[in-house]
Amino acid sequence: MDKLKTFSRNKSKEYTEVYISFTKKAALDITDKFFSTNFNNICCIIKLNPMDNQHKTLVSELTKLLLGGSAHTSFQEAIKGLNPKLRGVKPDNMPYSIWQLVDHIRIAQWDMLQFSKDADHKSPKWPDEYWPTESEPVDDDAWKGSIEQIDSDLDEFIELLEHSDIYQPLEHGDGQSILREALQLADHNSYHIGEIIAIRRVLGDWKSS
Repeated sequence: MDKLKTFSRNKSKEYTEVYISFTKKAALDITDKFFSTNFNNICCIIKLNPMDNQHKTLVSELTKLLLGGSAHTSFQEAIKGLNPKLRGVKPDNMPYSIWQLVDHIRIAQWDMLQFSKDADHKSPKWPDEYWPTESEPVDDDAWKGSIEQIDSDLDEFIELLEHSDIYQPLEHGDGQSILREALQLADHNSYHIGEIIAIRRVLGDWKSS
């Protein structure tokens, strides 16, 4: 049951008026107890906490932002239909291939997820350990494995977002919170997704919907 918080008490000769803030779930959970218990001269006024709905709206919008598909193309759409022969191609004046961008997204996202949930997590060394050294995957399994981990880690981060105090600074950080990590993750992924699409355009392998 959610913790109850008394906002104020107005005492008079006839009764004590108690204002209590509840989330919707807490109010439903305790309604029976309130009305089956004898409160002598106490008038209880249940007040739903509007912050509960605001929090749910924020988490919902963050989830949409992380999944993409609104203001920017989703990761899955960005790699959909990519010619396997182009995974390791570096266009002129570009420092990386699509494979390197994909695996960089995987490594960075994994790092942010682990940092958000594990105080003992040790991040890779920047920048070398955040980027694959080879321009192309060793085989199809490496390509598929990287994509599968990106999807599963993102699902896990969204679950963490839905069941955590996203505003509380992480004890093992220096000011970071789940909210801040979510915004950073969305910003980072969308930036590199845009680069994947740009490379596909240069290589003549992109058809916008």
